[in-house]
Amino acid sequence: MSRRGLMEQDLSKLDVTELHPLSPEVISRQATINIGTIGHVAHGKSTVVKAISGVQTVRFKNELERNITIKLGYANAKIYKCEDEHCPRPMCYKAYGSGKEDCPMCDVPGFENSRMKLLRHVSFVDCPGHDILMATMLNGAAIMDGALLLIAANESCPQPQTSEHLAAVEIMRLQHIIILQNKIDLIQENVAINQHDAIQKFIQGTVADGAPVVPISAQLKYNIDVVCEYIVKKIPIPERNFVSPPNMIVIRSFDVNKPGFEVDEIKGGVAGGSILRVCLFPF
Repeated sequence: MSRRGLMEQDLSKLDVTELHPLSPEVISRQATINIGTIGHVAHGKSTVVKAISGVQTVRFKNELERNITIKLGYANAKIYKCEDEHCPRPMCYKAYGSGKEDCPMCDVPGFENSRMKLLRHVSFVDCPGHDILMATMLNGAAIMDGALLLIAANESCPQPQTSEHLAAVEIMRLQHIIILQNKIDLIQENVAINQHDAIQKFIQGTVADGAPVVPISAQLKYNIDVVCEYIVKKIPIPERNFVSPPNMIVIRSFDVNKPGFEVDEIKGGVAGGSILRVCLFPF
């Protein structure tokens, strides 16, 4: 391990032809899978990203004032599993922010002396749910390898953007979807069961047919460990090419350089998402 508990990288000895999206040298520092959050406005997309990654994706003043996502949000998270096979699931799964060390200690009672293993480094694309922002959502869908479809348990299903977002990812031929029945803490058990039946009826014949439906409370972080387990088990890692010429899709850009900077002072980098092809080295 190097400083901050991240995997040691010796660029002079690194053979990029042997790298793959789950190589410890890669996922220690870089996300290798893009997962989108889709669904109707105010159904909890940004909240579930925060519950998993610890990052608030709603950052701009107009977003905070209206409490909705307007621009595409981004946040990275690492997903771990306790190395002790006796650690009970789903509690053995845990998510932290992207800067977390690679082998933290397990926090499940009785297993505090066990280490956790890094399984995934995920980049979340938080899409707006409002109908007038559909074009922004489609931009985000272009880079998704999988999606979390948020459905609020305290509203009827489907809502308008629930249907539209699901149709959009179907057009994009996205096949790996996990449905999150959010705000489960706000309703009675019989209401949750009836809505679960409505969700199953809604997804019949769609790309989400057969997808798992996980009841959660993103605000209370209830069942977030189950979501982490399903991400690991149900959304496969896509192929990444580390040896061909660079290829990436840019869906948002930020100018972090102030006017008047010298050429050798200009900075930049990838803040979210994952590179589809090539391995970039620092100069």
